[in-house]
Amino acid sequence: MRWLDAFLLAVCAGQTVAHTGPDESRHSLPRLAGSRRFLNTFSGKRRWQKGSGTPLVKEPEQPRGEAVEAVPKDIAVHLKDCQINYGSGCDGNQKPDGVDTSDIERPKLGDVRYGGVGIYDCVNPGDIAVTFDDGPYNYTNDLLDKFAEYGAKATFFITGTNLHKGKINDPDLPWASVIQRMAAEGHQIASHTWSHENFSQLDDTQARNQLIWNEIALNDILGYFPTYMRPPYSICPRDCQSLMADLGYHVTYFDLDTEGYLNDEEDMIQTSKDIWDDAIDGSDPCKDSYLEIEHDIHYQTVYNLTDYILQSLFDHGYRSVTVGQCLGDPPENWYRAGSGSVPEYTFAVPDPTGTSSCPTITDPSAPTSTMDVSEDGTCGDGVTCAGSSFGNCCSVNGWCGASIDYCGQNCNPDFGDCADGDSPLPGDEPLPSGPETSGGSGDPSTTTGPAPTGSLQVSIEGNCGGDVTCEGSEFGNCCSVSVSHLASAPTVLLYPIIGAIVLG
Repeated sequence: MRWLDAFLLAVCAGQTVAHTGPDESRHSLPRLAGSRRFLNTFSGKRRWQKGSGTPLVKEPEQPRGEAVEAVPKDIAVHLKDCQINYGSGCDGNQKPDGVDTSDIERPKLGDVRYGGVGIYDCVNPGDIAVTFDDGPYNYTNDLLDKFAEYGAKATFFITGTNLHKGKINDPDLPWASVIQRMAAEGHQIASHTWSHENFSQLDDTQARNQLIWNEIALNDILGYFPTYMRPPYSICPRDCQSLMADLGYHVTYFDLDTEGYLNDEEDMIQTSKDIWDDAIDGSDPCKDSYLEIEHDIHYQTVYNLTDYILQSLFDHGYRSVTVGQCLGDPPENWYRAGSGSVPEYTFAVPDPTGTSSCPTITDPSAPTSTMDVSEDGTCGDGVTCAGSSFGNCCSVNGWCGASIDYCGQNCNPDFGDCADGDSPLPGDEPLPSGPETSGGSGDPSTTTGPAPTGSLQVSIEGNCGGDVTCEGSEFGNCCSVSVSHLASAPTVLLYPIIGAIVLG
């Protein structure tokens, strides 16, 4: 197996750790991907978590103090790990009852991108969107009580059938009423697919069913269904990205992960609190915001960590909002009408308490000082990105742009506006190569990166350095300055969806 194959195997294994069930033993492989903040601190932080023991198939966790019995073999096929390609009895192969939603029109409303590489960050300073995956579950009603006590809002990425909880729209089960309560109390409801399958292991029909079947169940419960989704294991390859665009879904990831799923013991949950504090302590609600992930299937997350997060959130001057709110997306765009209509969202969005003394941000469309506005995508030396057609942010490498590739931590405030990017998404367009030099029209919007230089070979495995270049590779055109110790030559591992992961 080549080193790249080994790396991808590690990524997938790590993502499995991120979504283990509440009673599954922890795996000994580290989690490598899925959180932008995690990736940014990978080389200098802890995060190598180990566990021991053999996973056992058990019933979902009962309230503490009650016995937990092993699941009989004939029921085990309904758990999350059942392989849907090898048995019709898997829960992932059981279509819910309800009106088919596949023919409903799916107009793409608003400014938030549909499909593609996904969303990782909020755009409104002072916002924190706390999100929960994998529910509803035994603890979710108690979690809703906590959010009501704090006057806070959350976004719930709902899985249709997982952890042997049955179908969410089964009238004999409590899940429909829990989901209806979420909506009635102003929380945002989003999709985490029907049965929590890995999109990289599904054919086109199976992948489509994972969204449509969850729509059928949610529409059966609410009369409408969501336009926001989060891929299980944070894995959504190119075919998945295209499918999400076709079905009209915003692919939603996160930039803060406390890893509560790894610390679901009373003597371990402090580790998750420390991760939260590492991000929030010293942050500035006048310019910072977070899209945070938790899982409401874990006891310590619900009954311990949530109180800590919400108290800290408000103490630091942030406001608790939904994902749609933190992206500036009107509530009417969060859902599509199904058998009913999308109800009016009547919940007021509070002002962030910490921004009352924030300095006034100047209009980013106006050039800063007396500098010239960039006409070729470059910035620096008297040239600003503010007001340019490329975006208002000047990256630390001297290029103008409007996404997270250029704004935030990657932005040079001397030659543009770094307070807030125009888009929370990584750009799809190639980086500008500077002034047109090939005798073309001179239109800077049509420039592209240069062809591979000299006699260097284009990378076919994601590595670069020596005689291998990233220019023109499928992994991206940038070669990181950090190197890996997995090969004799300097090597960089590129994660094509989220960014670069450096091992070593």
